[in-house]
Amino acid sequence: MKTILVIGNGMVGYKFCEKFVAKANLAEFKLIVFGEEPRPAYDRVHLSEYFADQNAERLSMAPRSWYEENGIELITNERVTDIHRANKTITTISDKEYSYDYIILATGSSAFVPPIPGVEKDGVFVYRTIEDLDATMAYVEEIKKQKPDGKAAILGGGLLGLEAGKAIIDMGLDVSVVEFAPRLMPRQLDNDASKVLQGKLEDLGIDILLNKGTQNIEGEGAITGMKFSKDETLPVDMLLVSAGIRPRDELAKTCGLEVGTRGGILVTNDMKTSDENIYAIGECALLNQMIYGLVAPGYDMAAVAVDQILGESEAAMPTSIDMSTKLKLSGIDVASFGDALNESKEGVSIVYENKFQGIYKTINVSKDGKSLLGGILVGDASDYNMLHQIFLNGLPIPENPEDLILGSRGGEGASMGSVLDLPDEAVVCSCESVTKGAICCKIEEGVDTLKGLAADTKVTTGCGGCKPMVQDILDETLKASGKAVKQNICEHFDYSRQELFDIISTKGIKSYDEILDSHGKGNGCEICKPALASLFASIYNETANEQETIQDSNDRFLANIQRNGTYSVVPRVAGGEITPQQLIVLGEIAKKYDLYTKITGGQRIDMFGARLDELPKIWKDLIDEGFESGHAYGKSLRTVKSCVGSTWCRYGMDESVSFAIEVENRYKGIRSPHKFKGGVSGCIRECAEARCKDFGMIAVEGGWNLYVAGNGGANPKHAELLAEKIDNETVVKYIDRFLMFYIKTALPLQRTAAWLDKLEGGIEYLKDVVINDTLGICEDLDKEMAGLIDTYKCEWKQAIENIEIQNRYSHFVNSDAIDENLNFVPLREQKMPELWEA
Repeated sequence: MKTILVIGNGMVGYKFCEKFVAKANLAEFKLIVFGEEPRPAYDRVHLSEYFADQNAERLSMAPRSWYEENGIELITNERVTDIHRANKTITTISDKEYSYDYIILATGSSAFVPPIPGVEKDGVFVYRTIEDLDATMAYVEEIKKQKPDGKAAILGGGLLGLEAGKAIIDMGLDVSVVEFAPRLMPRQLDNDASKVLQGKLEDLGIDILLNKGTQNIEGEGAITGMKFSKDETLPVDMLLVSAGIRPRDELAKTCGLEVGTRGGILVTNDMKTSDENIYAIGECALLNQMIYGLVAPGYDMAAVAVDQILGESEAAMPTSIDMSTKLKLSGIDVASFGDALNESKEGVSIVYENKFQGIYKTINVSKDGKSLLGGILVGDASDYNMLHQIFLNGLPIPENPEDLILGSRGGEGASMGSVLDLPDEAVVCSCESVTKGAICCKIEEGVDTLKGLAADTKVTTGCGGCKPMVQDILDETLKASGKAVKQNICEHFDYSRQELFDIISTKGIKSYDEILDSHGKGNGCEICKPALASLFASIYNETANEQETIQDSNDRFLANIQRNGTYSVVPRVAGGEITPQQLIVLGEIAKKYDLYTKITGGQRIDMFGARLDELPKIWKDLIDEGFESGHAYGKSLRTVKSCVGSTWCRYGMDESVSFAIEVENRYKGIRSPHKFKGGVSGCIRECAEARCKDFGMIAVEGGWNLYVAGNGGANPKHAELLAEKIDNETVVKYIDRFLMFYIKTALPLQRTAAWLDKLEGGIEYLKDVVINDTLGICEDLDKEMAGLIDTYKCEWKQAIENIEIQNRYSHFVNSDAIDENLNFVPLREQKMPELWEA
């Protein structure tokens, strides 16, 4: 029996064991695993989640029992101190000796701590292990006891540093991120992407300091500040160092293995060190003169080492290793792939930036416009998986490459095609090297759930970034084989939203408890409760004042909560038309309650900064003056934007304002799977931007052109033409049917653009349904929409007339006191939340 010693029980060391168990005849081998930490391997990629619940078990890669069940001896809390290559033994810190046939060095890396004078002081921590996090959290609590306004700093603006910054903010300290480079994440992001990320982090309350070289750590026994230059010091009570990693290669050095000049155990592409009986994998290994700090290459190295030991001499790492990555960084999507920074200068960059939404996307395309070379996504990385696959597999790109980040705009269908167009060898899950073909094979064998695929192939069990694409592959493969695809809203209901819509409307079910008792299980969750609240509202045209216990916070209080804990007040201004007297009233109310006012892109006036207890008073004043709720907080109609139309404009082909008012008043208050907006332009100059709305009308000679299923936001998409040159009555009839069909069939929180993209047959099928009545349901759609329109109620009018509803609007359950934590600062002659000052 051959003995394999695995030195290091991190993610990559564990993955070696897992892959070895899956392929080897365990009767021929003995595996002994050494880990320095007191627990078995855990998921370091998601380490920041430990800050939230301190649940180490949730991060565990496998329990101790897994090692025992597979005949692996796991020795934790034990450091290997020496490798004696001559007699093939090792010794540990407790002077125990073990013999080996093969060694797998999976010692990983340690946190790099720059040699700054004073860095050894109390209050300076690193961000690497669970024990590091425990010590950090304990110190934070001590700071908070002594100084309610305590401040922390993070040294390093990379991935871990920014995650740590958000975690410390959540623990109640002010945080500054100190970065030596001129931008955040300098290896992954360009300057513009970094600026967008910086803005979003600053919105979270994280102060970003760039181009800062720390000269000294100040303080006597404990840190009190960071000195940058002669005249610049940052006062801090704690410092968390996340300035990079250093490979753990000390064992290799002491036993004479070859190492790189800057560290790392030198390996060939078969993962062998300079000793053919010793392999190095993961962040301790220097391959192609690089240390790969991502988990996916480490897992691939583990697989190669397994194959080599089992006699598969052809097994080797590829010469080019993909360093693409997608992550949720402090709640913000960040992704990069391929030649993200266009360092090769072989590509042409195409950039989309939406400063209002905090979205930045850039792709680098070959100069002949035929190949995707790389890209960066910040703020919205929903397209990452498909873009990554196009890059990896050299798939063709659209004639207009910008469609890859803007969406198709000419009715030619989805710009990136179907996931089934990917070749079978396409690696969908890079963490576990699972191909599209392997996933499809499992589906053909009868595995028809995401959970089942994860259990059988390990797909989605690494970083989780591949989950949306795996779900798409599952759905599309099942559809292609003629099987129904069920999209249950959550684990408590074995039904899709559409099925629940039919159950509720057919059986007349009126409450969440009733539907849970009759068709659900368990106690429900924060996914199904708002979804069911939306369904009840869509079916019975209930206001959000009903089903109060299952509404989300915005619907519960009929207002959007803002970043500092105050709320917004947005009355309806149909079509953007407002009288001088109404303007005066809005101004007087805003002045009375000292509200920040802003004219929005939807042609109405938003008022911000209202305390919770002020909301009923403000709305009583507004309703007394004839205003209604603008539903800015609801999954419902927001606005119908209009230009001035033929009444005023010399180019106007039709009267857009009155039509916009008619349409907005028709659909106001109707609840739907997601918010929706409209636009009416009086001519093809399109001043109301009707083609980026969920429905939009453009006046042409002979009537209106009606467009549907467009939207702005993170994934902008032009609406598609539903009908041409139709009159007002026909426009309304088609919108009625379009919206009702959408309300009945869309997924929870699915915008009309995404709904139409997923609708089999697309716009042509939609025309058949709402115009040609191929399903024979138009009469029903007409009646159902009429029922919603006829039962409209202003929910804020309900609220101010009902004392029980008004009782919700208090800061504290058992007191009428005001929340004194709401602070404001003056800016541009209006009050602003205090956080904005930074």
